[in-house]
Amino acid sequence: MSFGPLSPDDFRSALASAPTWDTVAEFQPSEHIRRLDLTVDVDRLVTEAEHFLRSDDAQGEGFHTRSITRRPGSTNETVADLSGRYWIRPDDTYEEVPRDPIVDESAYTELVPEFEGSYIAEVVASLRELAPIGRTRLLGKDPFNCNSWHRDPEPRIHIPIVTNPGSLFIINHHVTHLPADGSVYFTDTRAYHTALNGGEHRRISIVAAIAI
Repeated sequence: MSFGPLSPDDFRSALASAPTWDTVAEFQPSEHIRRLDLTVDVDRLVTEAEHFLRSDDAQGEGFHTRSITRRPGSTNETVADLSGRYWIRPDDTYEEVPRDPIVDESAYTELVPEFEGSYIAEVVASLRELAPIGRTRLLGKDPFNCNSWHRDPEPRIHIPIVTNPGSLFIINHHVTHLPADGSVYFTDTRAYHTALNGGEHRRISIVAAIAI
């Protein structure tokens, strides 16, 4: 469907008919974001996520992160571990520029020891059966906060753990909510995207980079 300029008659019709909102709290797929044929026990994840993701695990204002996988033997987290290469158009020139170092996702083969024996470790193992998984992190986003509008070198797998209807994922021109109902999502974050939390409660998810 295309939308051209509104004629006076169309404008009056638009004013007379309010939009519907029944589906805005549901998942709406697109070519770049799809449910995978995989589910998790979200109740078990909630319990562990609240334990592992402390409020002091902060990476910038309103954004919390905890590494689940690491490079073998690595004990000190770096900028690459927590963020890594992305591209952004930061100003009104619309010119694209790179940010942060390039990351070898295939190097993140080891589970961070504190996650050994956890249900989160079981989830990571199931993801590894599906695809070559690189950096895997617990991510928390505070209320009324959003990420930059950027693109990544690789796609990601998202598992919502705690969310609210105001927590949205935007990829290219497509916007959707990802319910925390045990679903696992493929998100092709090689496209421009962002995640925002417009709700009143913190959002928590597992995000795994696919090493391609």
